Amino acid sequence: MSISDKLHAVGRPLLQDQLAHPTVAGIGRGDLPEQAFRSWLEQDYLFLLDYVRVFARLAWQAPDGHLGDLVDLAHTTYHDELSLHRSMSAGFGADLEGAVKGPACAAYTRFLLESAASYGEGLAALYPCMWGYSSLGRILAENPPAEPRYRAWVDTYADPGFAALTERVARMIDEADPAPARAEALFREGMAHELAFWDVP
Repeated sequence: MSISDKLHAVGRPLLQDQLAHPTVAGIGRGDLPEQAFRSWLEQDYLFLLDYVRVFARLAWQAPDGHLGDLVDLAHTTYHDELSLHRSMSAGFGADLEGAVKGPACAAYTRFLLESAASYGEGLAALYPCMWGYSSLGRILAENPPAEPRYRAWVDTYADPGFAALTERVARMIDEADPAPARAEALFREGMAHELAFWDVP
């Protein structure tokens, strides 16, 4: 079993915790209170800015065969995901530029930036975000919300292109070959941060 396969096996029950979380469940039903989504949107905007920095730090260390992928991931995050947040912000009254990191966002970005000091470990640490959102999008798209703004969120993360990027990161982890026990520990910690992030301030 590859390292990424082991991470998937570890992650599946942890993903169920996210699906059961009131914020995720509310998005899936389309009835999450606007204030809650506005808060999540502001926090995730700040998170994604640092997520781009994580990709950049890893790109600096990457072998030639991975460099283009990390540049593409940084580009997609900066231009596509952040553009989604900007486009949704007005509809929810979000103040993206004036937002301040809450404790969960600050802890998660600190963990990712520190983990990115080691190439293979950094990939394992960031993987819960990509794999988790791709998985949530796919599952929620099976019965998507009628509310158009939440439907747009689900469609973004259910997109096959996003799934393909996630699968590429899985292969990159396997090719980087970090110590399996360390990769699993970082992946579990990342999944814990993902769950905590849904507790919007």
